[in-house]
Amino acid sequence: MLPQLHTALNEMSPTASVIISVAFMLFFGFFMTRLTKLLKLPNVTAYILAGILIGPYCLDLIPLHVVEGMDFLSDIALALIAFTTGEFFKVSILKSNGWKVLLITLFEACMASLLVFVLTYTVLGLQLGFSIVLAALAAATAPASTMMTIRQTGAKGDFVNTLLQVVALDNIVALLAYGIAISVAVALSTGEEISPMNVLLPLLSNVGVLILGGFFGIFMKLLMPKKRSTDNRLIISVALLFAFCGICALFDISPLLGCMSMGTVYINVSGDDKLFKQLNYFSPPILLLFFVRSSVNFRLDTLFSSVGSIGTVPLIAVGLLYFAVRIVGKYAGAFMGSLCAHEPKKIRQFLGLALIPQAGVAIPLAAMGARALGGEIGIALETVVLASSILYELIGPACAKLSLYCTDSYSDKLEDLAPVEPLHPSGTPKTEVELLIERIQKIQQSIPPVTAFHEENEQAFTEAAEEHYVNTRPNVRHMHGNKK
Repeated sequence: MLPQLHTALNEMSPTASVIISVAFMLFFGFFMTRLTKLLKLPNVTAYILAGILIGPYCLDLIPLHVVEGMDFLSDIALALIAFTTGEFFKVSILKSNGWKVLLITLFEACMASLLVFVLTYTVLGLQLGFSIVLAALAAATAPASTMMTIRQTGAKGDFVNTLLQVVALDNIVALLAYGIAISVAVALSTGEEISPMNVLLPLLSNVGVLILGGFFGIFMKLLMPKKRSTDNRLIISVALLFAFCGICALFDISPLLGCMSMGTVYINVSGDDKLFKQLNYFSPPILLLFFVRSSVNFRLDTLFSSVGSIGTVPLIAVGLLYFAVRIVGKYAGAFMGSLCAHEPKKIRQFLGLALIPQAGVAIPLAAMGARALGGEIGIALETVVLASSILYELIGPACAKLSLYCTDSYSDKLEDLAPVEPLHPSGTPKTEVELLIERIQKIQQSIPPVTAFHEENEQAFTEAAEEHYVNTRPNVRHMHGNKK
């Protein structure tokens, strides 16, 4: 039946083929989250596995022309991820311990990249361009898994604040390194002579994108006064993000740094975090399609063989060694950076554990790198990053939770969740039963009403939908006015 379905999709009109293929991708992505949820794994893992399942080496459901036609998704996904990351760069927060966070980030990102480059180029003898790009990607850390764990545990404190800022800055370092690396790798693959311009040009272009993104952030603020309806705010923000991506694609530049700059400028000039929640609730279907589409390209045959153009080592060995060495680099770099920044002992010991996940930014960059390099090198790069990302997402959330627990950022003890006074006003000690009753009552008082259990992102999106409904229904608006 499945071969007939694949044939039918290929023989359909282009419009029908694309729509039905997208529906398959969304359905299989959702279906896999039901399975990974039972194993307490993040959704990104489900999306990657779904793409492999419906790809050419398993069920072979998605036609090749559909996959190739969705190439733009990497830019859009990167833009959404980067813009929402900008929310964490509030000037008020950065002023308090910005230099410490910057020092830690430089240490852990550069250490991971350095060790990966030594592994791939010196130890394994892989092609120089491939080694440089893979080393640059090693610097990136996925914010989604870490943030999900923090929200689930309700963790707070200095460790959490430091962790969030390091993860956000991490991707800036990764992008700058990637911009230089991909320029050098393309020059090597085309036989061009490596010159200082191969390094300076990506840096200058990224600075230009950074400045342009800041202007877009200011423009976004000007287009969204307080009286602007929430549904129109979402439309304007998405339109500006897409326009910025189009400009970057026109000049073949990654939109990551510019979109991050756009989000940073917007949050600092407007103080409006509600837009970020709306975008976070709007983006899951787009991110699902991107991750599924990326993993459809996952080449199982290539994974178990060597690629002659980059070296003689099987890619599965490259992926496993990359997985292990990057973890060592992240942990060692975070420890050394925290030591130099005079951070407390617990931050030095456990920050590196929370920096293991790698999917949200690395996969889009790998897809763009594969597109720029092309051929066997591009396929090998995307295969190694996708394979290692599955492993990172399997152990990353558990390591992040362990780091939060070991740094006392959260606790599951009743005494910590609901502290109460152990003595009566008269000075006599309370019994264990009295203490337990008081703690239960305190927990009950702290539980918000049922409506507050909705995710903040969902609440923001729902409010926008309700406002749109009221504003477009005169009778409903009149009834609401009478109730007031």
